[in-house]
Amino acid sequence: DIARYSKLISPKDTGHNEHREARLIERCPPGHEGKRLVDEPAIILDASGAIIAWYLPDALTDTTQKEIKEATDLLAPSLEKSVRADGNWRTNQRLFNRGSEDVGATPRCINLSPAWFQQGHENVSDPEVSASLKGPSCENILKAIARPAAIASAALRVMHPEQYWAGLRTLSNLGNIAVSKDLPQMPEALQYWASVFNTLS
Repeated sequence: DIARYSKLISPKDTGHNEHREARLIERCPPGHEGKRLVDEPAIILDASGAIIAWYLPDALTDTTQKEIKEATDLLAPSLEKSVRADGNWRTNQRLFNRGSEDVGATPRCINLSPAWFQQGHENVSDPEVSASLKGPSCENILKAIARPAAIASAALRVMHPEQYWAGLRTLSNLGNIAVSKDLPQMPEALQYWASVFNTLS
């Protein structure tokens, strides 16, 4: 029962305390013994019938993965500047391993959003387009991620329809606010924003 299990765990549970893990398994035993190989699309249910995981092998085709890689290449300049020696917990370079050339992009941390709240800035009440989308390549970046973002949105429409419709309402409201308040760059960013989520990290 995932609801019962979630009440028993806390952020302090790292999975490394064997005694604690044994007690959790005793209180919330798995639904079957041993491990089971799943090699086709499936959903995993808890004891109450709630869906706790969707397994969709090959949902992202080679073509889609190539599109994601190309979009990541467009973000390279922003990614390179995203971590610093004195960065916070999200951007400190000590927390990122160097990637190798054959693995892909070096791990970095940026946020893409057509409506980002500028935390730490005084007297800013309205959201702004995130810094990574304020440059001249904004339209190209958003067009490059459009199809993968639409795929993720379609998955959410099936998996969590309430969150999907809430996201659409939020983006619609943001569009109205952006136009009525004449917020810089936001209407243009929203025009090409294909995700039902308002931030991609």
